[in-house]
Amino acid sequence: MNQRSERHVTDGLTGRLGRAAALSLLAGTVGGAAVLAGEAFVARHRRYAEPELGLALRATIGRAGGTPLRLVLLGDSSALGVGVDRLDDTIGGQLANLLAEGPTGRRVHLSSVGVSGSRSTDLATQVARALLGERPDVALILIGANDATGMRRPADASAYLGAAVHRLREARVEVVVGTCPDLGAVRAIAPPLRQLVGWAGRRMARAQTTAVLEAGGTVVDLATETGPVFRADAGTLCHDGFHPSADGYRVWAHALLPAITAAAAVASRR
Repeated sequence: MNQRSERHVTDGLTGRLGRAAALSLLAGTVGGAAVLAGEAFVARHRRYAEPELGLALRATIGRAGGTPLRLVLLGDSSALGVGVDRLDDTIGGQLANLLAEGPTGRRVHLSSVGVSGSRSTDLATQVARALLGERPDVALILIGANDATGMRRPADASAYLGAAVHRLREARVEVVVGTCPDLGAVRAIAPPLRQLVGWAGRRMARAQTTAVLEAGGTVVDLATETGPVFRADAGTLCHDGFHPSADGYRVWAHALLPAITAAAAVASRR
């Protein structure tokens, strides 16, 4: 075989291998996309926990002589305690009890203006509701999961969050934000979509942190602080495998408590 023939055979073999590799990559990509699409369909059509209509959105917790603290929650289903059916098991109820039982013995006037399914674009309306009537001392915002699962751009979502924090701070309200939790810990979404959603959640949390700090709020990185616990213990999620259980909200409450306590102390000095 002469050199030209050898080159022809080599070029042909290289071409066939290249085409085979390209086809394999395409098949893998299409197959992977099909898997993700199928998992997304299943995740969307699962039955998830719904807001418990019997839960009070306003409550007073703590002894009558305690230093009063007006605490309002804004955000998504987390701010309502979706996944549990008792006020004391919600994130707000658990925080209020911890503040009431702590060294400062607060009397907490608790309220929530959160709406299940909310995204950061919905915060403007919630801020307006939170500022109606007597001004709260501390606002806790829990948002980002629906932005991340909806694959919203972190920069856009965090800009709305930053604007909400700025409005509350302008109204002299101390603000604590629990950033997007560890979505890679949820059981309602199967791998590999779970990993993709977890990655989106981490990007969202980073963008949120920057926006909140620039607006003058305090950040608690829920994914870093509590994600390992949620990954290790399925009992931190309620029956739907997505929303926290009473144990999950308790984990969040203890992670948020130092920042809420510090914000309450600042508010008391005004």
